[in-house]
Amino acid sequence: MDQGIFIARLVIGLVMAAHGAQKAFGWFGGYGLSGTAPFFENLGFRPGRPFAAAAAFSELAGGILIALGFLGPIGPALVLSVMIVAALTVHWEHGLFAGTNGIEVPLLYSAFAVTLGLSGPGRYSLDALLGLQSLWTPALSWTALALAILGALGNLAIRRLPEPSRG
Repeated sequence: MDQGIFIARLVIGLVMAAHGAQKAFGWFGGYGLSGTAPFFENLGFRPGRPFAAAAAFSELAGGILIALGFLGPIGPALVLSVMIVAALTVHWEHGLFAGTNGIEVPLLYSAFAVTLGLSGPGRYSLDALLGLQSLWTPALSWTALALAILGALGNLAIRRLPEPSRG
């Protein structure tokens, strides 16, 4: 089981970190903060740059923490929070499947984040190497994930949708 968790952590964590690097730095064909900020403003997150930076940081840091298996549920909580916001603001109206830009991908990332947040990073992790696994009790793991959900809902609550154009 630890080997499977290790492989999943590496793949999902590194891909999520790369996704954040697209937003933050324009790497891997991304737009960087300058290009991502207007997209966030169109979604109702104003000013767009701080919201884009927060999403980029959550994806980048969360992905790196997951890949390393470091700091228990913190990486999964960061990913869960940003994926909830992405699912509800970008993908929800397009249905389930990724082929139509639906919620499939953020749903899968969210499910993995919750699973890893509750199960822990496994034997092949920095937490195990440093003896930190005992710090992450079930109560702390649930708390981190609950705070992620509350953070996502708070982010959605301050969103200001553009007024419909009158024609």
